Amino acid sequence: MYLFDFSLQLPITDPTWIFFLVLAIILFAPILLDRLHIPHIIGMILAGVLIGGHGFNILERDSSFELFGKVGLYYIMFLAGLEMDMADFKKNKKKAFIFGLISFTIPTVLGIFSNMTILNYGIVTSILLASMFASHTLVSYPIISRYGLSRQKSVNITVGGTAITVILALFVLVIIAGMFKTEVDQLFWFLLIAKIALACFVIIFFFPRIGRWFFRQYQDNVMQFVFVLAMLFLGAGIMELAGLEGILGAFLVGLVFNRLIPHVSPLMNHVEFVGNALFIPYFLIGVGMIIDVKSFFMEGKAFEVAIVMTLVPLVSKWIAAFITQKLYRMNSNERRIIFGLSSAKVAASLAAVLIGHDIIMNNGERLLNDDVLNGTILMILITTIVSSFVTERASRKIAINNEAQEKVGETKGEENILIPISNPDNIVNLVNLALIIKNPKRKDGLVSLNVVNDDHGSTVKQAQGEKYLEKSAMISAAADVEMHTVSRYDLNIAAGIIHTIKEYNVSDVVIGLHRKINLVDSFWGGTAESLLKGTHRQIMIAKCLMPVNTLRRIIVAVPQKAEYEAGFTKWVNQLCRMGEQLGCRVHFFAHPETLDRLKVLISKKFKGLRSEFSELVDWDDLLLLTGQVNFDHLLVIISARKGSISYDTSFERLPSQLSKYFSNNSLLVVYPDQYGEPQDNVTFSDPRGHNESLNYDKMGQWFYKWFKKN
Repeated sequence: MYLFDFSLQLPITDPTWIFFLVLAIILFAPILLDRLHIPHIIGMILAGVLIGGHGFNILERDSSFELFGKVGLYYIMFLAGLEMDMADFKKNKKKAFIFGLISFTIPTVLGIFSNMTILNYGIVTSILLASMFASHTLVSYPIISRYGLSRQKSVNITVGGTAITVILALFVLVIIAGMFKTEVDQLFWFLLIAKIALACFVIIFFFPRIGRWFFRQYQDNVMQFVFVLAMLFLGAGIMELAGLEGILGAFLVGLVFNRLIPHVSPLMNHVEFVGNALFIPYFLIGVGMIIDVKSFFMEGKAFEVAIVMTLVPLVSKWIAAFITQKLYRMNSNERRIIFGLSSAKVAASLAAVLIGHDIIMNNGERLLNDDVLNGTILMILITTIVSSFVTERASRKIAINNEAQEKVGETKGEENILIPISNPDNIVNLVNLALIIKNPKRKDGLVSLNVVNDDHGSTVKQAQGEKYLEKSAMISAAADVEMHTVSRYDLNIAAGIIHTIKEYNVSDVVIGLHRKINLVDSFWGGTAESLLKGTHRQIMIAKCLMPVNTLRRIIVAVPQKAEYEAGFTKWVNQLCRMGEQLGCRVHFFAHPETLDRLKVLISKKFKGLRSEFSELVDWDDLLLLTGQVNFDHLLVIISARKGSISYDTSFERLPSQLSKYFSNNSLLVVYPDQYGEPQDNVTFSDPRGHNESLNYDKMGQWFYKWFKKN
């Protein structure tokens, strides 16, 4: 009887051990390479070389590597589109297009010349081989994500240029492959352009609408992640049906889902986590398993071809990066980022060489022979290593410089947002709202609170509150943000919130809108009214009828003299931050003098924000905004406490106007910061803190209207 039934046979075919070895490489390769100061990507590829059939033959490149590898490649392009700053991309789209043309033209021209003169290839073979030099794959993009540089201008230009070079290279491939299969005539061109246009239209027009509907109907994290993955493969499949590579479809899906998946959100964290932990490393290991190092030392022109296929793309891509740097006045680190991202050759090069290798010409020879096939493998290895080293070094320098600039311009006040939890239906929306308006550079600064009244049912309420706090912490943790949970006993909810504000140095409070139970209840509710009297910190009262990430526009109504309030800059920064995260337009309605101040502030800090400005001279009636606010918009009302500079008596009619005109709209009412503490305003004439001058204002306005009428 055998204790263990074990026999070692290479290559290993048992799925359990295959998956274990791959996970072991993914786990230990970064640990080892960190000590050697080598980028992780190179370690994955070298590990694939060692364990593959051309190395120690430990694993065979079976269908699992093809499947996961293709998912990983799609994931890289999908993340590139998803993490792109769309406002900056639109601003730099001409630069990206010009870089794409430069990055395609220079390698193509140099490639055709070197292929015909040095390698003595024919014109058709030289053109197809040169198109492989021109395209590039964003293999080193995970390095950019790790350093948080996905929104850099140089990165956006390179990512946009990548789409241009890949499209042009695949066009060349489709045309040359079509020459040997069918006749290239007007019908061929018409069908090709029609299929590509139809595929792009389906992805750009239908996918965002389907995604917005799904996210509004289903808020389960698992369902949302599976849905995103399904749409990713659907987009890639549609593009393959059109005759191009699926990586273009994956990139387009990332672009159209950019606005639906905020950069700081649980879903975004799930997408990045799964891709960087499994799919992308699987793809890199699979690339390494293709490489046959021994073939370069065999007889034939493989080594000569490999040298040309490696040096020409690297030199030409460096020239393209240098021209782009000088053309747009970038620094040397930005040039290195462009060169690093655009120098690796994997996806389109593999597609071209495999298709070209299968094409048999009239003389019986292959369009791309075995030497080119082996040379492609060396080109992939060396360009990927160069790309990873250059991108890693440049990213580190840019990240260090950005960190130093942030410390110099750092403000003294810190944002700590308090989220009182009482209604389980509001937890997801309130936490997601806080995640979007918070400073994205910080991984903390959120506090969730559960207040329990000291009565007979306090034990049950405390246990229930603990579940609510745990749920809020899970949502925050899914977005990789630390949430501090607090449970406390107090006389009432408002007192508990005010005490927590003082104890945790809270700067903002985000609460849900009170639900009226009976006719006696006020619109805001007793808790909100007590908070407004008991603290001068910023209070945000939210009513979310749909998930925050599905909002398409933010309408902001600002009262006159709001720019003189202490918290003016803070709420402007938070709303602009929200607009950038959601990728939606922010439309401000305010007095002309207030609009001037808003324009100056936004132009300095948020140049890429899509903003609009309109005059709202008569704040007395919000009926003017009913035609501007749709069901998928967020209406933001900048209100004010009684006695503040921007307070107006028309605010007293605000509850009735909101309930009458905007009952079916998502709503956010902001009470900005004020100077001092509430007790500072308590006087002998008004011990409750209400300014008596407001009564005189009301009387003066009444006399003014009466005389004007008569």
